[in-house]
Amino acid sequence: MTKKVNLYFCVIILLFVSLLSGCSKKKEPVTDSAYMLGTHLNITIWTENEDEGKKVIKECFKRISEIEKKMSVNIKDSEINNINKNAGKEFVKVSAETSKVLNKALKYGEISNGAFDLTVGKFVKLWGIGTYNERIPSKSEIDDALKYVDYKLLKKDEKNGYKLDKEGMRIDLGGIAKGYAADEAYRILKSNGIENAVINLGGNIFTLGTRPDGEIWKIGIQDPFEPTGTYMGIVQFSDKAIVTSGNYERFFIKNNKRYHHIIDPKTGYPSENGIISTTIITNHSIDADALSTSVYILGVKKGLDLIEKLDDVECIIVTKNRKVYLSSGMKDKFKIKNNSFQIEN
Repeated sequence: MTKKVNLYFCVIILLFVSLLSGCSKKKEPVTDSAYMLGTHLNITIWTENEDEGKKVIKECFKRISEIEKKMSVNIKDSEINNINKNAGKEFVKVSAETSKVLNKALKYGEISNGAFDLTVGKFVKLWGIGTYNERIPSKSEIDDALKYVDYKLLKKDEKNGYKLDKEGMRIDLGGIAKGYAADEAYRILKSNGIENAVINLGGNIFTLGTRPDGEIWKIGIQDPFEPTGTYMGIVQFSDKAIVTSGNYERFFIKNNKRYHHIIDPKTGYPSENGIISTTIITNHSIDADALSTSVYILGVKKGLDLIEKLDDVECIIVTKNRKVYLSSGMKDKFKIKNNSFQIEN
């Protein structure tokens, strides 16, 4: 449980799913919430059978709970913590799905040149941002922790066994596991014949089908300078994962300076390159999750260069001087709703 921040309201992508005028009379919204993966989860589906709808959502939450038990560093005997406890000692065998997420994380470490690094756990623990232990580590603490952050030092054997090369290294899948959970919830809804739904896992959004009235979902992008629920632009997508990383999600302020949770693995400090939020739109939430962090840390030019090399991935970058940078496929799909922001060509 975090100290100041309710993550369900922090990675704010405002969903226009209220009351949907003109909806089919046969399908009614069924919604339920839960708290897992350190955040608030909400799933809304439109169905003709309320009881069946509740059952399907419950199945999604059960699946997410299984993922949390394997991948959360906040659960003592999770598979990830077992790897951490055996760092520098021996390989630890994990389930196929934990292996899948670890391999994805390693992939994004490679293609982002280390901007995304699953071994950043040492820094996450040092800063404690969003917890009762948040603080500014000393330079000597940061310098020491840098020795234990390098995704290339996670080794894999042929039997889904993983080992961190150095004792004291620490994996943290906080930047990718929630995306995998959203993908799994989407899969369950599809397999149960759900045609219209919105999955919101603490701001990791996944839209399924269209709105019940046949229109494409409208999704508002949070204004990073304004209170929660204030949007600065709108995108329209169906059957897409939409994930935002921003410096307003989890942070603390000390001596009038904001220290946010997106840590640059190469410096050990919160990333400072002018970006204050990045939104990724793609087919799978696990990819959107990792890429939103990667682009934030890489900066505007390198971040856009990375996105343009990937198929079926788009992004929106907002900087502290209110400039908005779009990937090539977003040019006609994002509309500014606050004229204090300016799209850069």
